[in-house]
Amino acid sequence: MISHPLPLTTFFPTFLKITKNSTIFLLQLETTSSCTFLHFLSSNPSMAKSMKHENNNPFDLLNEELLFIILDHLSIDDHLSVKSFSLSSKLFHSAESQHRRSAKLLRPEFLPCVLRRYPFLSHLDLSLCPRITDTQLQTTSSLGPVLRSIKLTLCRFVTGLGVSDLVSKCPNLVELDLSNGTELSDSAAAAIAGAQNLERLVMVRCKRVSDMGIGCIAVGCKKLKRVSLKWCLRVTDLGVGLLALKCKGLCSLDLSYVPITEKSLKPILQLSSLEDLVLVGCLGIDDDGLGLLEKGHTMLKTLDLSNRQNISHTGLANLTRGAGSLKEIILAYGSAVTLDIAKCLQNLSMLQCLKLDGSPVTCSALRMIGNWSGSLRELSLSKCSGVTDEGIACIVRKHTELRKLDITCCRKISLVSIDCITRSCTALTSLKMEACSHISADAFVLIGLRCRVLEELDATDNNIDDEGLKSISRCSRLSCLKLGICLGITDEGLIQVGIHCSKLKEIDLYRAVRISDKGIASVAEGCPILELINIAYCDQVTDVSLIMLSNCSRLKALEARGCSHITSKGLAAIAAGCGQLAVLDIKKCFRIDNSGMIPLARHSLNLKQINLSYCSVTDAGLLALASRSPLQNMTVLHLAGLSPNGLAAALLACRGLKKAKIHESFKALLPQILLDHMESRGCVFHWRDKAFQPQVDTDPLNWNLQSNRHS
Repeated sequence: MISHPLPLTTFFPTFLKITKNSTIFLLQLETTSSCTFLHFLSSNPSMAKSMKHENNNPFDLLNEELLFIILDHLSIDDHLSVKSFSLSSKLFHSAESQHRRSAKLLRPEFLPCVLRRYPFLSHLDLSLCPRITDTQLQTTSSLGPVLRSIKLTLCRFVTGLGVSDLVSKCPNLVELDLSNGTELSDSAAAAIAGAQNLERLVMVRCKRVSDMGIGCIAVGCKKLKRVSLKWCLRVTDLGVGLLALKCKGLCSLDLSYVPITEKSLKPILQLSSLEDLVLVGCLGIDDDGLGLLEKGHTMLKTLDLSNRQNISHTGLANLTRGAGSLKEIILAYGSAVTLDIAKCLQNLSMLQCLKLDGSPVTCSALRMIGNWSGSLRELSLSKCSGVTDEGIACIVRKHTELRKLDITCCRKISLVSIDCITRSCTALTSLKMEACSHISADAFVLIGLRCRVLEELDATDNNIDDEGLKSISRCSRLSCLKLGICLGITDEGLIQVGIHCSKLKEIDLYRAVRISDKGIASVAEGCPILELINIAYCDQVTDVSLIMLSNCSRLKALEARGCSHITSKGLAAIAAGCGQLAVLDIKKCFRIDNSGMIPLARHSLNLKQINLSYCSVTDAGLLALASRSPLQNMTVLHLAGLSPNGLAAALLACRGLKKAKIHESFKALLPQILLDHMESRGCVFHWRDKAFQPQVDTDPLNWNLQSNRHS
C-alpha cells in the first residue's frame, strides 16, 4: 500500500506502477478522454472491494497531482467528460474545482455561483453576457489577484465604474478585452490606466474613447505589449503618439480605420520591439506623408495595408525601407499590384507570406515576384483579377517551398497552372482553388500524385470527377476537404476518401447531388475523428447516412439542409451518438418531427445553433428542445405546427438565447413584454418575411446544375 504522495516522475511518460500485496498494476493515463484506471476498477470488482476494505476510498491512491494530469487530458477532448469526472466522487469534484482555470459563461446570473465553485479562475469570458451590469461584474472581485484575463466583448452595460472596480480588485490583470463597448468613454479608459500589469488591451469599436482616454492608458499601462484600437474613431495622431511614446514594449498594434496620418508613424516606427502593425483602411496615410519618413522599421515582421487606395509603390517603398525582418505583408483589396510595387518588395529577403486578395494584379508583377531572392511559404491570390497561367508558372518555379496557396476565383488559369504548381511545390499543405472554372478534371489527378502531404483542399465548384477524387485520396494527411457543387463526383470516388483519409476532420459535400448513403457510410466508417460534415441538398442521402455518422463521436457540426429523405429516426441516432454536436441545420427536412426533438433534447447537451425551418416540428417538440439544450442561435421559419403560445414558451425556456430568426407574422402575435424580456437577456430578434416554399428547391440560386456554373 502506498502511504505517501506519488511524485510526477513515477508515471511519466504514460505508465504508473502501483505496488499492492506484491502485485504490480499498470495504469495507463490515456491522452484521449479518460483514465484506464477507472475502467480497471469497474471491470475488477474484487480488486476494487479489496482496495476499499483497506482504504476507505480506492481513489485516494490518485493524489491531486495525478488528478490534475488526468483533467488536463480530459479538457483537451470533451467538457462533458470533465463534468462526468467531477460528479464521480467528492474527491474528484474538489480536484476539478481547483483545476479549472478558464470559464465562458452563457448567463450572467450564474456568475456568483461559478466564482464560488471555481475560485482559481485566471481567465473569464463574459462575451455571451451582453447585458451584464457593473453590479454583476463586481462579483469577479472575489478572484482578486488570481484573475489575469477577462473578455467583456459586447458588454454594452459595463461602464467606467465597473471597469474601475475590476481593475482595483484584480491587480494582476494582464489581458482585457472591451471590444464593442459603445458606452465606454474616457472615464473608463482612465480606470483602465490603473491596471499597471496590463499587457494586452483590445478596444475595438470603443467609439467614445478619445485621445484623452488613450493618453491616460499610455501613462498608466507602460507594460502594454499588444493593443487594438480598431474603429476607435475619436482617436487621432495625438493619442497614438502618446501610446507609442510611453509604451516602449509594444510589439503588436492594430490601428485599422483609425483617422491617423503619417504623424503617428514616426513615433510608431521608433518602437524597437514592434513586430505586427495593422493599418487597414487608414485613409489619412498617403504617399505624400510616407515620403517624409526617414526610414522604415528594422524589426517589423507583419504589415497589413489592406483596403488602401491611396498608397502606391512610392509610399510602400518608404514604409518598408530597411524592414529586413518583414515576414508577412498584406495588400488585400487595394489598388492594383503593379511591377513597381513588386520591385519595392523584392529586397525583403525574409518575406515568407504575401496576401494580395481582391487586388488587381498585373502579369509583370507576378513575373517580378517570381524573381524575388527570398522564398515564399504562403501566397494568397484569392479573387485577384489578372492572374494567368504565365504568372503562376513564374512564381512557382522560384518559390518551390510554398506551403499554402490560395487561387480562389482565379478564373483565367487552367490545367497548365496546376501542372506547374504540383510539379514545383510538392510540399504544399493547403491549396484553395474554389471556382477555378477553366481547370479540367485532370488537374486533380496531378494534385493527388504529386502533393502527397496536402492537409487542406478546397475544390468547391470545380470539375473534379471520381478519378480525381481517387487520386486525392492518396493524400492521407487530409484533414479538410471541400467538394461543394462538384457534380462530377459519385460514391465511387468518395469511398476511396473514406478508406484512405482517416485524419479527415471536415468535409463539405454541399450540393454534390450524385453522392448517396454508400459514400457517406464510407467516410463515417473510415474517418473516426470527423468533426464537420455538410451534406446539404444531397437528396439521395437517407437515415442510413445519419445512422453511420452517429459513430463519429467527435462530430460537432452537421448541415443536412434539404435532405428530404432524412427522418426523425436518423436524427435520433445522431443525437445519441454525437454528444459534442453544437451546430445542426435541418432546414427543409420535412420528415423530421417531434419524435426527433425528444432524443435531441435528451442527448445534445452542447447544441448551440439549430435551423428547424420547414420541419414538421410542433410546439411540444420545440419546447422540449429549448428546455434542455443550451441554444444560443435558433431559426424557426415556416414551422406549420408552431403557434404563438408555443413559440413564446420556447423563447422563455431558452435562457441563453442570443439570436432568434423568426417569421415576421409572429411579431404582432407575441406579447411586447415577452420581447422586451428576451432583449433584456441579450437576445436579438431577426424578423423575416419570406414566402413559404412547399417543396425542396433544388436550384435556389439559379445554378445551372448541368454545367456547374452560375447562370
